[in-house]
Amino acid sequence: MKRNFDWWLTVPDLLVGLDVGTSSVKAAVCTAEGQELAHGSAPLAWRTTPLGTETDPERVLSTVRAALADALARAPEGQVIGLGVAGMAESGVLLGPDGRPVAPLIAWHDSRDRDQAARLAADLGEEEFAAATGLPLGTQWSLTKHRWMREHDDRIERAVRRLNVGEWVVHALGGEQASEYSLASRTGWLHLRDRTWWEPTLEWAGADRALLPPLVQAGTPLGRAVRDRAGDRLAGAVLTVAGHDHQAAAVGAAATGDGDVLDSCGTAEALVRTVPAPLPEPAVVELTRHGVTVGWHALPGRLSVLGATRGGLLLQHVLRLLGRDRDDLPELDRTALETEPGPLRVRLADDGTATVSGAGRDGTPAAVWRAALDEATAELERLQQIMTAAAGPYGQVVMTGGWAHSEAMVELRRRAFGNARRSTAVQAGARGAALLAGQAAGVRTAVTGPVPGPSGEYRVHPRQGEEIS
Repeated sequence: MKRNFDWWLTVPDLLVGLDVGTSSVKAAVCTAEGQELAHGSAPLAWRTTPLGTETDPERVLSTVRAALADALARAPEGQVIGLGVAGMAESGVLLGPDGRPVAPLIAWHDSRDRDQAARLAADLGEEEFAAATGLPLGTQWSLTKHRWMREHDDRIERAVRRLNVGEWVVHALGGEQASEYSLASRTGWLHLRDRTWWEPTLEWAGADRALLPPLVQAGTPLGRAVRDRAGDRLAGAVLTVAGHDHQAAAVGAAATGDGDVLDSCGTAEALVRTVPAPLPEPAVVELTRHGVTVGWHALPGRLSVLGATRGGLLLQHVLRLLGRDRDDLPELDRTALETEPGPLRVRLADDGTATVSGAGRDGTPAAVWRAALDEATAELERLQQIMTAAAGPYGQVVMTGGWAHSEAMVELRRRAFGNARRSTAVQAGARGAALLAGQAAGVRTAVTGPVPGPSGEYRVHPRQGEEIS
């Protein structure tokens, strides 16, 4: 049966959000009210070298364009008036005088800068660094990779500007150069309390202040998309940087009230708590001792307290151990919830291997899966307690990501945290970026606190000209 899609023509203005992730780029086309109409994605390829993991900045752009084309091909007619770009943090693009990249994009999880991170601890001191930046010492932050390049890659001498990935995408599509606060908070160069670039770490990394652009809040208009860079459909759309992917997802999942927690249930499970600024310095330092970061949110006047567990990785290993896949989850979840916890225990070792102990005659697949779910939830409870001790009580817990589709996972989180629910956003990060694009384009009021949740009803739109029966 052919359906009539003429109603699409009545859709007025459209917003597009991008989530430039580590493994893929995701795009969402939304109404000005935030209803998701269409989605697209494209895988992002990285190469492994003797030094580590990297890719070409131009490859990121081609992947962005592929994801946008995929989403827009499925979207209704209408003018795109705003494009917001959120995404991975820590990795940066170095630009030469001609505005073109001069070096590869090093992956945020690359550890070629281990020696530099150790020297940072000796040179600046762990507590001083944590108190100023809200970050624990490690190889994840931008400054140690920049120092590594200073010592090992002469191409850095040609760099006159350094942009985070989402900022680079906005600039490459026609926007102004700017550094957004939530992304800047992951560099190790931003002073958390003063909200300015911090000279001691800039000097340590060999980065001149002129290398970094002016700081802006997520949702700030940064020019318009240029036709020959962004394509006909996006030409003229107001561009904005929508921040770190986790914070943008909190906006997209409507987990932005004070104390609200986004539970991003991926391979690495992240808790993202929205907290009014400021946090006392001792609380910031205490959080970093547990590997929890404190940085500026995509929302003004709010901090993001972010910690992670390996619960999703544990579940992934156990599912494989049981010889099951995601299609088996409904039945496995049902039987796991019917199984009382027993002596069986599942743990994830430091090297990433899963171990099962205490398995006797009752060691059924349901019991193993229940034990894995209980362990993942217990890890998250411990992290939640650490955050609460330093940042105060939490509000609602909103779950997103692949493991949020596990009914048993959602139920056990409800039992653990009380006010826990699964987000109805299809792509929370991309939706959040679209909402902030609406702010930049002037069709939405400024996103300053709790935002309306996405509609619970979604339709998968066919490509234009397609019929569905």
